[in-house]
Amino acid sequence: MDFSRFLSDEFEVKGWVNAAFRAVQQEAPGKVDAHAATLVMKLQLFIQEVNNAVEETSHQALQNMPRVLREVEVLKQEATFLKEQMILVKEDIKKFEEDTAQSMQVLVEIDRVKSRMQLAAESLQEADKWSTLSADIEETLKTQDVSLISAKLTSMQSSLAMLVDTPDYSEKCVHLEALKNRLEAMASPQIVAAFNSQSVDQAKMFVKVFTEIDRMPQLLAYYYKCHKVQLVAVWQELCQSDLGLDRQLTELYDTLLGTWHSQLQWAAQVFKNPHEVVTVLLIQTLGALVPSIPVCLSTALERTGQDTKLAQLLELHDATVHFAKGLEVAMLPNLKEQNLVKVMELVEVVYAPYKPYQLEYGDLEEENLLIQISAVPLEHWEVIDCVQELNHSVSKLFTLAAGAIDSCIKLTDGLGVCGLLKALKALFSKYTSDFTNTLQSIRKKCKLDDVLADAPFQEDWTAFQNSVRIISICGELLHQCGDFEQQLANRILSTAGKYLSDSYSPCSFSGLQDTSSAERKSSIKNPWQEYNYLSKENPSEYASLMETLYTLKEKGTSNLALLSPSRAALARLNQLSHQLAFDSVFLRIKQQLLLLPSMEGWSSGGLGETLTDDLPNFSLTPLEYISNIGQYIMSLPLHLEPFVTQEDSALELALHAGKLPYPPEQDYLINVMDALGLQPSRALQNIVTLLKAKPEEFRQAAKSLPRRMAAGIAAMRGLEA
Repeated sequence: MDFSRFLSDEFEVKGWVNAAFRAVQQEAPGKVDAHAATLVMKLQLFIQEVNNAVEETSHQALQNMPRVLREVEVLKQEATFLKEQMILVKEDIKKFEEDTAQSMQVLVEIDRVKSRMQLAAESLQEADKWSTLSADIEETLKTQDVSLISAKLTSMQSSLAMLVDTPDYSEKCVHLEALKNRLEAMASPQIVAAFNSQSVDQAKMFVKVFTEIDRMPQLLAYYYKCHKVQLVAVWQELCQSDLGLDRQLTELYDTLLGTWHSQLQWAAQVFKNPHEVVTVLLIQTLGALVPSIPVCLSTALERTGQDTKLAQLLELHDATVHFAKGLEVAMLPNLKEQNLVKVMELVEVVYAPYKPYQLEYGDLEEENLLIQISAVPLEHWEVIDCVQELNHSVSKLFTLAAGAIDSCIKLTDGLGVCGLLKALKALFSKYTSDFTNTLQSIRKKCKLDDVLADAPFQEDWTAFQNSVRIISICGELLHQCGDFEQQLANRILSTAGKYLSDSYSPCSFSGLQDTSSAERKSSIKNPWQEYNYLSKENPSEYASLMETLYTLKEKGTSNLALLSPSRAALARLNQLSHQLAFDSVFLRIKQQLLLLPSMEGWSSGGLGETLTDDLPNFSLTPLEYISNIGQYIMSLPLHLEPFVTQEDSALELALHAGKLPYPPEQDYLINVMDALGLQPSRALQNIVTLLKAKPEEFRQAAKSLPRRMAAGIAAMRGLEA
């Protein structure tokens, strides 16, 4: 029988009994009682065995208890004895310290004296070593063995470090430097040869030697000089060639970029900081060019005509930008290994020749635009030719304006926005002035201001038709000006927006700089993208740029009036064109009305007499001037018909921007058109609806109508759209 189940924590009596009888029922169903008796007997025997084991274990435990108690007592006595011994030892130590305190102080003093004597002995040894090395160095120098001489100088340098407090220390330093100079002079031909031949082994040896004697900057100076001489010679050869300056710069920049790649690969085998070494090489080379790039730029631009000066500058700048992009791509993968201060210095040197022109960009662009727009002819002998030129000038005007944005971005990377806005305002001012002068010339050609009463009556609608075309041109100007202003705002924000910090506040410019400094410390910046000539050279203009960018960002590019004076000037042109059309229509009517004072019925009476009694109540036939005026007015709708029936968005915009007629005049015009069998345009019907709407019903009436039209009429009526 397995009694191990009784030891289980999950033992259950019922389960054990059922399991024991289940097997008997299956094997011998009639022997259950006998099996039960057997189980009881086995259990009784097991209980007896357990009782015997418990009794034996208890007896052994009782026998062992006195021994354990005796051992505990012995341990307690030993602990007490140990405690007493520790106290005695402590007292002995205390007594010893009191007795030997003076002796220990003497030992400390003796040890200090010993240390000083050892130091003095070492100093004497080093002094003797210095003397020995100084006596042997001349013989060593005669060997011309750079490594051996370097080892001697290194030992002398170590000895000199121990002789700092000697009276002739400064003289020894001068002597050691003189010896280093002699070594450098002796090795200079070999150094130059090693760098010119690009010998890695020789260069490594000199790096080791000059590092040991603390002359590494002098060795780098040899390296820079060797390569500068070669690169400057290439530049001088280019300057003497027949190539243009743009090609000369391109060839130079290609050479420098190739030098960067080749020298970086070579320097990585020789120097510990190859990226910094090659960066400094380019900095020194660009600074050592003769003639310098700024001088070449100035000379080239002086030889260029004023009309192509900016284009020439942009072409040269483009070559430099291409070179800068090539260097940026080459440096970017290993930017963390670069000395960012030196990289920023290289960026400054690359772009430095263009800084004076970038700071004067506004004046350069203004001069260029005024020259270009002055070359656009508006004045001609024939009126129709003037109108044609005015029409062509619109696209030329905005082509020039769009080109100015491109020039600003190319030359200043968006930092010249303030100068760009100034130049654009000058461009539009010049254009509107020329446009106004052309309108005055057209008035004179059409003799609108010289009405002659004795001139024969003759219907001539040419002036009116040309005036309507001019109004349409003004509408196109207004339309393109709005689109251009939106494009200008978008491009300014997309290009120059990177200079605006997220935490910029227009109230505190210093806060922007502090934040930018903190951001710069938190992450690695790309110096090629961080170049900013304006913040240092012209802080006030930079502050204006930040305010403009902040306003664009906060209010949106569609809600900013960057060119509001220019739009106002174009609106005045539109009004002048409307006046021109009005005067051209009423010219013939004025001519007929000027005949009245000279008529017999008006001039026969004496001074102060009235003509009421003599005037007839009616006439059988109308007088000639009345017939002429009537026929002229009746033919007006016929000449208006082409402009009403055709779709002309520019003309519609110009008419909306001009003075709108009052509702009664609108109704009258619609009635006249109905009489002529013409259908008024939907735009005209919408205008009448908005003009007639009561203030409280205006918003409801405007819901289904064009939003721009509703906003314009609401502004005119002083209502909210």
